Amino acid sequence: MGKGAAARWTLVASRAASVHKFLNRLVLSNNRVGRVLQLSLFLTKGLVARTTARVAASTSTRTAGPGRINSNNTVNGIVPATHTPQGAVLAHLARLPCLDLPRWIYSLAFLARLSFFQFPFPLPALLAPAMASYASSSTSDISTPRSVSPSSVASARSSQSSISSSKRMSISSSRRISAANPMSSVDIATIEEAMRLANLDTLRGYAQNHYAEVHQYATTEYISQSQALGYQILNEPMWNKGLSFTPEQRIAKNLTGLIPHVMEDGAKQCERALKMIRSRQTNIDKYLYLSSVKSQNVDLFYRLLIDNAKELMPLVYTPTIGDVCLQYSTLYTRPEALYISIKQRKSIKTILKNWPYPNPQICVVTDGSRILGLGDLGFNGVGIPIGKLALYTAAAGIHPDKTLPIVLDCGTSNEANLKDPLYLGLRAKRVSVAEQQDFMDEFMQAAAEVYPEMVVQFEDFESEKAFNYLDRYRNTYKCFNDDIQGTGAVVLAGYIGAVNLSGVPIEEQRLVFMGAGSAGVGVAKQLVEYYTKRGLSEQAAKDKFWLVDTKGLVTKDRGDKLAEHKKYFARSDNNGHQFRTLEEVIEYVKPTALVGLTATHGVFTESVVRALKASVDAGGLGRRPILFPLSNPLSKAECTFEQAVAWTDGTVIFASGSPFSQFTVKSGDHAVTYYPNQGNNVYVFPGIGLGAILAKASRVTDNMIYTSAAALAGSLNAEEIHKGLIYPRIERVRDASLIVAREVMKAARRDGVSQLPEEQWLEWEEWGDPALDKYIKARIYNPEL
Repeated sequence: MGKGAAARWTLVASRAASVHKFLNRLVLSNNRVGRVLQLSLFLTKGLVARTTARVAASTSTRTAGPGRINSNNTVNGIVPATHTPQGAVLAHLARLPCLDLPRWIYSLAFLARLSFFQFPFPLPALLAPAMASYASSSTSDISTPRSVSPSSVASARSSQSSISSSKRMSISSSRRISAANPMSSVDIATIEEAMRLANLDTLRGYAQNHYAEVHQYATTEYISQSQALGYQILNEPMWNKGLSFTPEQRIAKNLTGLIPHVMEDGAKQCERALKMIRSRQTNIDKYLYLSSVKSQNVDLFYRLLIDNAKELMPLVYTPTIGDVCLQYSTLYTRPEALYISIKQRKSIKTILKNWPYPNPQICVVTDGSRILGLGDLGFNGVGIPIGKLALYTAAAGIHPDKTLPIVLDCGTSNEANLKDPLYLGLRAKRVSVAEQQDFMDEFMQAAAEVYPEMVVQFEDFESEKAFNYLDRYRNTYKCFNDDIQGTGAVVLAGYIGAVNLSGVPIEEQRLVFMGAGSAGVGVAKQLVEYYTKRGLSEQAAKDKFWLVDTKGLVTKDRGDKLAEHKKYFARSDNNGHQFRTLEEVIEYVKPTALVGLTATHGVFTESVVRALKASVDAGGLGRRPILFPLSNPLSKAECTFEQAVAWTDGTVIFASGSPFSQFTVKSGDHAVTYYPNQGNNVYVFPGIGLGAILAKASRVTDNMIYTSAAALAGSLNAEEIHKGLIYPRIERVRDASLIVAREVMKAARRDGVSQLPEEQWLEWEEWGDPALDKYIKARIYNPEL
């Protein structure tokens, strides 16, 4: 604080009436916690400036006889409480009924580095133990009077210039307190943290249920690619080809001198980029480099991703995307999506129209309420739609300028985000479920109005909302939920292959699901359909499934209130017995397959996996257990591939949500290589989206979802089957997506939801798959540099 400011605060501090009025004004402030504490701190610092000289002077005065008042108003060289500026001001402050003064004024005094020689009223109970603990008869070098009683406070109010002999303060040489000691028990860090959080909460005191509409008065005019010149081309990542511009293009587009005087083909540019990626030490750094490539040269980014899918897809999506989402607000450098806050819910159509690329065909939307296995990340969950749409382009060839990532920001229940000063989302608790529902209704209606041809994919909504939104919108809008339907389809595809390899007949299959959230129930329902299509009744198919959550086996008589989506699989044949652990359930059910969607690392312990193998072995020779730990990211996987192989003696049929590496076990001259399967949704959701777009489907039907699973199961080649795989190699994901899209289009036709011209379908029905494959390939994006 400068001298001028100190002088001004000294003037305020010296006038009791002004102090009284000023502090009362602060208390009436709307933002009480933040402003009262901050401004009161400045006031206290002002008292320091007023007091320093007088206190210093008091230590050099002569000492009078015991109990005698000197001419400079000291008692034995000590300035009494009511004869110091602090004491006078504090005496006035004590009269204010609206503040819990003792607690905060001493804290502020400490923060301002004041040494109070006297306190004009009893210390609060909070400090009493500290005062007692620091009482000493021999260790203090400074004689300090006792804290005065309430009667002394009253006398201080009645007299500022003299002290009567009957009210003189006695000084005990046996009890001495260091000037700094009284504050040592105060948690200053907590006070500072409270002040910091108060500053972050910029919405306190404002109405939270009033929303204004944004009125834009100008229309954004975008220059066309044919008209763009110079940096207009280089600054647009959809048009920039890096060093692949030909000499003619450089002249025609005024690029001469703006890029190095060398021409490279796409392979050379990819080589350079891969070298840079591989030089990075962490996956986050690799992700950030890839993101910078994408922001400059979209064709180069997708050429890299398509040609190096096995290496780079884990960086663009799971498992790296989980770490990216946790840090998104810190890593943010540029806009990559549409950010729709509930505060701007009346302006959703305006926001949608601001997207720079016209007529998007596929949208991925999240509210960040359940990101992978990481919980409520709020705004930071936007990394999921960004990563997911990159896979729509890489795996299915949907053009990048036809994709639209969106986050709906309804607040967050994540305390770490709310306390993070860099958090970019709405710094407020998540609004009620009913209000979120209304917000979602408004979004879906606006999206259908602004982009009527766009397919909407829901992603990472909390379980109850996920099921609710899917049921609410599936028959009205072009939409599907990847967590429920996509995960179900990809697991069903793997399960179809696993059943064929397991040696266990279909009628003897029994499945235990560890995890009964949106993904778990969605997967189980897809597998029920698998059995009903093979002749079982719905009830008989449903009886093959036992779902386990954190409270044990899901039963109708468990005693707790079951979430709506769990009721479908709740068991009633448990005869009143409750099974609380996974081990108990396996012992009771004797399953042939165990599926994990818990987002809990290590829940498939050695005892659990060995119990699964034992139950399968009991059915006969040549049988193999099916084990699918599907949670993402890797840190949430229920077990690892090597553990599964070791605990089943190499007999396991394994599929995980995130990628594991193959490994080889040597025994003498003999070596066995074990190949993991990744049940990654990337095998189905791009094909579902592409098929729905190209078929011009009015909605996404259950039959289209089931068909995608069957198509994926039939897409393996001879080499993959020979290795015992149940999914295609990730390098062949484009081939698999084309097959899935083709079959989804045909299912849309059978379900009567395709809006393509009838003549087009008659042609394909005449010529078959080759004609439809050619149609699809002609419409997918294949980046050329």
